[in-house]
Amino acid sequence: MQRVSFQSIIKNYKAVFLDSYGVLKNHRGLISGVPQVFEQLRDMDMLIRILTNDASRGAERQVEKFMRQGLSGIEKEEIITSGMMAKMFLENKINDGIIAYLGTNHAAAYIIEAQLEAIPVGQIDDSNIEQVSAMVFLDDEGFDWNFDINATVNLLRKRNIPAIVANSDKIYPVAKNEVSIATGGIAQLVESILGREFIHFGKPDSQMFMYAFEQLQAFGPLDRKDILMVGDTLHTDILGGNKFGISTLLVFSGNTRMENYETLINSSGVIPDFICNSIVD
Repeated sequence: MQRVSFQSIIKNYKAVFLDSYGVLKNHRGLISGVPQVFEQLRDMDMLIRILTNDASRGAERQVEKFMRQGLSGIEKEEIITSGMMAKMFLENKINDGIIAYLGTNHAAAYIIEAQLEAIPVGQIDDSNIEQVSAMVFLDDEGFDWNFDINATVNLLRKRNIPAIVANSDKIYPVAKNEVSIATGGIAQLVESILGREFIHFGKPDSQMFMYAFEQLQAFGPLDRKDILMVGDTLHTDILGGNKFGISTLLVFSGNTRMENYETLINSSGVIPDFICNSIVD
């Protein structure tokens, strides 16, 4: 594990995988200096993919939000979300019926794009429960926590159907020293209640990394040694990159803080190749 600056090592790679929240932006918005870093990467002809466990909106809406925050020039093909991976599962495995979901209407677009009917879990009752063919955890907003989490538990008690977690993140930072429960945390609660393991998508699973890797082959031969994964979270970004066999850089601009990173690395056993303050340094 070597302390570096992003600018000093990125020149050794042909492609970079970047986490979104905690690397490019935080609870205050876009991290200062990120647009300039992207200009440098473009000048280097660096291949860029943003790998995010944010299933609250599709790639096009992610691009729009980046533009509003001040980062222009991102193409939708450069953004790969965990929701996209869940959508592929639905397209290949679920042929009909109702898909119940926790999340916002925007997040439900992943289900609709898979040519399936999406209904909020709070609207599932005795009249339609037998038609439900899958349950999808999409987002931590857009529903009544008191009512709809109970509705999810009862649906999965009554129906032996696939439960899909489109975002495995358990928490996300909302202030410097505060976090909020993310979709993966809600799913883990329901898993523990039911004694079941759900189908999880997003980092650290390798599917998102493989999808990005195969995409980039269209630009010419690319080996895994040519790719750097940059993330702020050990158990998703760094573990996922390590499992996929690419170099990993842990930054301190998000979930992991400089003052406790050594303790977290020692306790988790997840070791990045490099560490630095942020991609702006």
